[in-house]
Order: sequence, then C-alpha cells, then structure tokens
Amino acid sequence: MKLYEYEAKQIFEKFGLTIPKQIAVIETTEELEFSTLNFPIMIKAMVLIGGRGKAGGIKKADNSDEAKQIVSEMLDLTIHGYPIDKLLLEEAVDIASEIYLSVTTDPATFDVVIVTSASGGIDIEEIARTKPEEIWKNTILDNSKVLPDSIAQEAVDFLIKKNPDLKAVDNQLKTTISSLFSVFQQVEAKVCEINPLILTKNNKIIAADAKLVLDDNSLYRQASLLQSIDIDPQSKRHDVSEQTLFEAQAYKIGFPYLDLLDNPENFIKKDDILYVGLVPGGAGYGIFSIDEVVNLGNRYFDGKVVPINFMDSGGGPPLAKVADMFHLLMDHPATDIVITSRFGGISSCDIFIQGLIMALRDRFLANKRMIPVFGRMVGTDLAAAKSFYEKAKKETLEPLRDLHITIGNKKIMADIIRDGIEYGFEIKKQMKEGGN
Repeated sequence: MKLYEYEAKQIFEKFGLTIPKQIAVIETTEELEFSTLNFPIMIKAMVLIGGRGKAGGIKKADNSDEAKQIVSEMLDLTIHGYPIDKLLLEEAVDIASEIYLSVTTDPATFDVVIVTSASGGIDIEEIARTKPEEIWKNTILDNSKVLPDSIAQEAVDFLIKKNPDLKAVDNQLKTTISSLFSVFQQVEAKVCEINPLILTKNNKIIAADAKLVLDDNSLYRQASLLQSIDIDPQSKRHDVSEQTLFEAQAYKIGFPYLDLLDNPENFIKKDDILYVGLVPGGAGYGIFSIDEVVNLGNRYFDGKVVPINFMDSGGGPPLAKVADMFHLLMDHPATDIVITSRFGGISSCDIFIQGLIMALRDRFLANKRMIPVFGRMVGTDLAAAKSFYEKAKKETLEPLRDLHITIGNKKIMADIIRDGIEYGFEIKKQMKEGGN
C-alpha cells in the first residue's frame, strides 16, 4: 500500500520527524475559502507517482488570488495521464539546501539499505548514474530494529563532508536519520523516503516531502496506526497511478495483468530479441509460462527470448473477455508472438477458442496488427472446442492463418513453447529479409 504524501507525513510526525505545517487537503477551489491561509503556501498534487514537480504538480502561492488560480489549474491537470483529485496545502519553508534520505529493502538480498545524498530534490537515479560519489549507502545485515549510532554518525559525517553548512545541524540530522529508520522498521514498510529533506535558512531540518510504501502482508498488524490517519486497514488501495497503459486497460476489463517491461507504451525493441506475450490458463500456469520461456530461451536461443507480461485468464472468463486478452497483447508494441494455453477445469476450452478466434477475425476485418499465436488446449469442453476450431479454420482461413493450436495433451506445454519460440524467430527473420 502506497500512502499519499500527507498521510506519510502524519506518520513521520508521530515518530518525531519535523514536517511543514499541514493546512488542509482540498478537492475544490471553493474549499480555499474555509482554510486559514498564512502565505506563502505550497500547493501539491496528491498522486501516487513521481515527477509531480516537473509536470506542474507542485507550486508556491504568495497570495489568495494566486492560490485560487493554481488550485483551479492543478485540479484540471493530469500527471502522466492520471487526473488530480485532491491537493495538499502546507506552509512554505525557506530552503538553504536539500538532502536525499531513504530507507528501503534490497530486492535481491532483502537486507535493509540506507541511502543519503547532499544532492537532494532531484532524480536520485540520475545522480547515482552520473555522480555515484555523491551518494552514501549502507546495508544493515542484521536487520536491527534500531539504527546503530555509529551508522547514523557515518551518514551525517558524509553529508557534512559534501556540504559543510550541515555541521550546524549535525544532531538534528542524526536524529532524523535514526527516526526514519525507526519508521521503516516499526510500520513494516517497504520504502521510506524523504526527497527533499530540507535545511532551512534558520538551521532546521524539515521533511518537505514524504514517500511511504507499506507491505500489504503486514497491514493487519498496523491497523491502529492506519486508523489513526483515517485509513481502513481492511481496504485495498489500488495504485492506479503506477499502472502502465496496458495494466490500466486490463484492470478496467477485469482480469489480472502485469507488464514485465519498463515503459511498455513506448517500448523500443531489439532486433535480435524475441518478445513473447503470454495468455496462460490461470495464475500458476502464468508463472510457469514466464519461467519456461526464460528457461528455454537461455537453453536453446542464447538468452534472446523475453516474456513481456504476466496474465491470469483462469476462473472461466466469458468469451468477450477472452477476446480482450488477446487484443491487449496484439496491441502491445513489444509482442512478436503470443503463446497461450487452456487447461480446461473451471474454464471452458470451447469459450476460450471462440474468444481467441473472435479476436483474430475482428482484427483482420479492422486491418489491425496480427500476431502469430501458438498454444494448446485440453480439458473441459474439448470436443466442442476442437469442432469449432477445425470448422473456423476452413471457413475463415486468412485471419486464422497464423493460429497454431495443439489439441489434447499428447504434446507437453514446454514443447509447445519451444515450437512457438522457433516459429517466432523464423517470422522475424523473414520480415527482416523482406525489409518489413
């Protein structure tokens, strides 16, 4: 669960971190009339995504008229395609310098990691790439619940070395670092981040921003904390702002889908890589399919095979939803081939093949992009599915020319996947030779 900035700041404050004075969270311009405003103030878009500042989602207002104009404009704004529903109003603080500070978990080792830099307020990934010497990082191997004093002091010494002005607030810095670590451990967070952590002109350390991501598996243990900031611990907050275009489309239609590629909307393919879209029959089969595509790619194709998605098509989806699953992957700019499987239990092979063929026929008639499909179906309603498939192949050969479905379990799915990958590479080779 990812918290909004104002929610994260309420929790930070409970652990002794200093934050700017919170004025109000509003959803309309009219609500400004009922807020006590001592200018200047900061107006911030409440979205669960980064890059707000660059997109116009954080602005300073020096008077009432300016505040009304900014609020009106910001509520009409979208950030990375997502609308702004509410705004945080808080006091503006005088900035002398900015610091980056975070506590998170290393995804490879699950160790707790503290990261800080005297170059705060900007993209920390860019700093790490271009100026790695500007970043201090420490891994806590024993998962201590309290940050060792020596480590907090090491972080402070690094920051002072990079910015001598911080010497005047060394004790505040040390307390802040230790407190953020306590937040991370006690609320069972995945990420605690302050960017920027501000040194004010009157030598105070203030958390000007706050990012807090909680582990969903621990929410029941954090019930009282969540209730104290008006969050129902039983609720499931869906972070739509972090969805890709295709994830949002799948969520709207109603089936689980995750992109495995960064920036899939504008994905740039490599000519020597085969990108495989997956429509498996259930979540377990989905995980197997991803693993098997990677495994076979490494064993037989020099590691040049990449699965592009996870999908769960189990549970007996209706015909139209099955069609939408294939439409989504064929609209995906990365997809070279779709590999599918239907192990009919709850789900019907007949509905599955009708939905797939409906998608291909519709795309053909609409002159949309067609992608080869390789797969297998076995199980419930297989006889009806086989009859429909064979009849459709005879009646509408052209739109189904690149549909290759094995019927029954005489061939294992791993071999189907390998055949599909080989066919996909052959098609890519033919397209390259043909100049397409």
